[in-house]
Amino acid sequence: MIKTPIIQTHALRKIYGMGDIQVKALAGVDVRIDEGEFVAIMGPSGSGKSTLMNILGCLDRPTDGRYILAGEDVSVLDKVQLAKIRNRRLGFVFQSFNLLSRTSALRNVMLPLVYKRDNKLTPAEREEKAMAVLEAVGLADRAHHEPMELSGGQRQRVAIARALVNDPVLLLADEPTGNLDSRSGEEIMGLLHDLHGRGRTIVMVTHEAYIAKQTERTINLRDGLIETIKANGNGGAK
Repeated sequence: MIKTPIIQTHALRKIYGMGDIQVKALAGVDVRIDEGEFVAIMGPSGSGKSTLMNILGCLDRPTDGRYILAGEDVSVLDKVQLAKIRNRRLGFVFQSFNLLSRTSALRNVMLPLVYKRDNKLTPAEREEKAMAVLEAVGLADRAHHEPMELSGGQRQRVAIARALVNDPVLLLADEPTGNLDSRSGEEIMGLLHDLHGRGRTIVMVTHEAYIAKQTERTINLRDGLIETIKANGNGGAK
């Protein structure tokens, strides 16, 4: 069976600064992640993992090299074009949830649908779609609660629902369990495994080795380069 790459980077470099004061955040990264994979990115502070995640998420552009996302070279796109790619093809889950505080869970999940320019759904259809995704993550009964009325694990579930509502080709999770207690973290990982089992492509940054081991592969970065790529065995936990 031929696998389809979702992510392909070629000699990806990112340099900050000018003249004699330059920091090579990425010094030539080649990575491929196929459709349906669940991959972790790890590395010490300053290794380049956040920079790589920002480029993969179309939040930043490389200084040199290419980034092919689902067959499209996005490394040459401008800021406006990258914003369209983010909204149309990517889903983001952050450590700090990034939810609007005085807005219901349902309205938070609906936001990507509101900002999607080519979305022809009516307000009622957007609400129906957002509710369906909330139900899929087990939070339909909390749809009209604001974030402050939810636990940390529930807030992260809302954030995951928001990331999924536009049916992205790639889900990017930046320390998704970092602000959670152990039990809530396990529940969120269980949800990510479930999404992976349904065919979602997930790339996750984490500093916890036991979290990374639950994925199919762990990419370790150091000094802006890939140090190791480790298979975690048995196709990862699903």
